[in-house]
Amino acid sequence: MALQIRPEAAGLPVYQPGRRPAEIDGRPAYKLSSNENPYPPLPGVLAAATAACEELNRYPDLAVPRLTEVLAGRLGVDPARLAFGTGSVAVLFHLLNVLGRRGAEIVYPFRSFEAYPIATQLSGATGVPVPLTAAYEHDLDAMLAAITPATVAVLLCTPNNPTGPALRQSDVEIFLDQVPPDVAVLIDEAYVEFVDAPDAVNGLTLLERPNVVVLRTFSKAYGLAGLRIGYCVGPPELTAVVRASANPFGVTTIAQAAALASLEAEAALRERVAELVVRRTALLKGLRELGLPVPDTQGNFVWLPAGPRTQQWAEAFADAGVTVRPYASGSPFDGIRITIGEPAANDLALEIAARLP
Repeated sequence: MALQIRPEAAGLPVYQPGRRPAEIDGRPAYKLSSNENPYPPLPGVLAAATAACEELNRYPDLAVPRLTEVLAGRLGVDPARLAFGTGSVAVLFHLLNVLGRRGAEIVYPFRSFEAYPIATQLSGATGVPVPLTAAYEHDLDAMLAAITPATVAVLLCTPNNPTGPALRQSDVEIFLDQVPPDVAVLIDEAYVEFVDAPDAVNGLTLLERPNVVVLRTFSKAYGLAGLRIGYCVGPPELTAVVRASANPFGVTTIAQAAALASLEAEAALRERVAELVVRRTALLKGLRELGLPVPDTQGNFVWLPAGPRTQQWAEAFADAGVTVRPYASGSPFDGIRITIGEPAANDLALEIAARLP
């Protein structure tokens, strides 16, 4: 007799992680495929994490109390609005698990973060992908039109991963005015620290609306991708359910200590982010000077539209020592995401781009 696997779990899309680089003929190889921070942990983080290792025989604090207190103060929110998980992607899964169900619909942009359709399908809900505009931005009018009485949540990704543009504050406010109040709007701000556009949305300013949830992470700007810690800020009645439904003791003692130490290194964080933004601007400018139609970006990455040449171009990058992240599905939105890395890696990426067939 066959095992009784839930239909929602059968045939799930497979999340594709960024490939690791392979050194070729002794030449340097760089990984620009996973939007990782090229800097080591912030000052004080390794010491805090090492000290936390002395308690590995004990379970982590389930309630994440100290980090909740400090982060709530930093963000200016009620601690009851916070819920943590093993990266913001885990918090997303928890949110959709408590919101989604069979017969429900979840609206999200395409192309965007590839975990959205996975989390949606696993929740039992039906995904409603809405194509981006020609400028690789969310089509908010089309997303509004996609909302039906069955819709339980809408996902917004800003800056959009993998294409780069950020949503504008005024546009999101107009959008939210028209979304039914019983539909949750999850604003994914994994790359918010890299945003410098003055008109970009800040999800924290929208929390007075009872259906808005903001997701953020310590993986990107803070450089804690290997420790898996992220959070959401939302209505207390929802975050309480997220905390109750999350894996017990999921956020490790080491991750909690590292996140606290990272928050104490705000000045160093700002310096690193500023430098990565300078490198982002230089790579964007260089690619455009080559005649490549790269859209504006507010993340720590740039998007190279490639269409049917996506896989071929990704292999050209890899063969020359730079792994990038191809998105090849036969869609008009196929292309390559290039993470902002070390100066030498960015320079090499630009040299490769100049030789693309």
